Amino acid sequence: MKFSTTNPVLRSVALLALCATGCAAHAQGAAKQFYRLESAQVIASPTDPDWDYLTFDPTHSYLYIARRDDGILMYDTKARKVIGAIEDSAGGNATTLVPEFDRGYVTKEDGTATVFSLSTLKVIGHAQFGESADNAFYDPSTKQLLVTMGDDKRAAFADAKTGKVLGTLPIDSSKLEGAAADGKGNFYLALRDRNKVLRIDARQRKITAEWTPAKCIQPNSVAYDAVSNRLFVTCRGDHPILAVIDPDSGRVVASPTIGHGNDSMVFDPQERRIYTANGFDATLVIVEQVDANTYKLAEATTTRPYARTMALDPKTKKVYLVTAEGTVDPSQEWNTASADFYPNVFFKNTFTLLTYSRR
Repeated sequence: MKFSTTNPVLRSVALLALCATGCAAHAQGAAKQFYRLESAQVIASPTDPDWDYLTFDPTHSYLYIARRDDGILMYDTKARKVIGAIEDSAGGNATTLVPEFDRGYVTKEDGTATVFSLSTLKVIGHAQFGESADNAFYDPSTKQLLVTMGDDKRAAFADAKTGKVLGTLPIDSSKLEGAAADGKGNFYLALRDRNKVLRIDARQRKITAEWTPAKCIQPNSVAYDAVSNRLFVTCRGDHPILAVIDPDSGRVVASPTIGHGNDSMVFDPQERRIYTANGFDATLVIVEQVDANTYKLAEATTTRPYARTMALDPKTKKVYLVTAEGTVDPSQEWNTASADFYPNVFFKNTFTLLTYSRR
């Protein structure tokens, strides 16, 4: 049909038709991408699967998987395969990277650490942190590791280059959970059994502030945003939230909802997003930072039960989680502190690495 360019009515109809076609095409081209499961890769195990933290090395595209009895597995995300395990890493609970010293620290449950080279993956030493250890967190401003030891109710400070313990700090808590450094010489540490968050001066190795954030029950994971000077703390209570805290005052400025059973969080400073892995809900809840005091839900994607620890590739934005199939054997005791039916048996050869990407 040919439209006259001089007839105003026909010209308006033509323009509306063109706009409708063009707008629809634009909307389709700009369709939002959501996280979806890209792959679910079973990683065989000679033992019943038991796992904890994941750590991603963006320089080499390696994912370090703490599988405790089996040690720290090294997964090449480009080749999509396990390339081995860190030597002498059995009992490893977490891996902490210190790229400026070409060091990786495997924190082990017996209080020791295996030190390896990030470039060669070879063991270059060992460290003794204490009687027990759960995780270690690096502060680039003081070149120290903060090592959490909940069973001992204390934290240790270690030289990140040598692994030598420089001092310890008694803390009235047996649940020393996540920590984050602000790059100014402070660590922020969550005490899950005290509903508190501490600010610790890493140079003086002393507590300089103690907060009980509003509505934050069972604080767990911690991250820090240097640009907005905001502290992010996941809170695992009956009504789980992400507590956004002003670290100058300890005031909670926002508290968006997240999922139940969070055990890991990652802040992406490039896209201003906070990722939370929530094992009981089987969700990956992502919160977007609008400004320092304003936060909104970006998306909430289903994962799998007990996928509670995670890592983010900052380049590809892929998210990695792990879980396994399990059950509650009623003839044995099981832990009801976290969930009514948290498995006390996980089945061999069901340990699975989940990779999520935006599509």
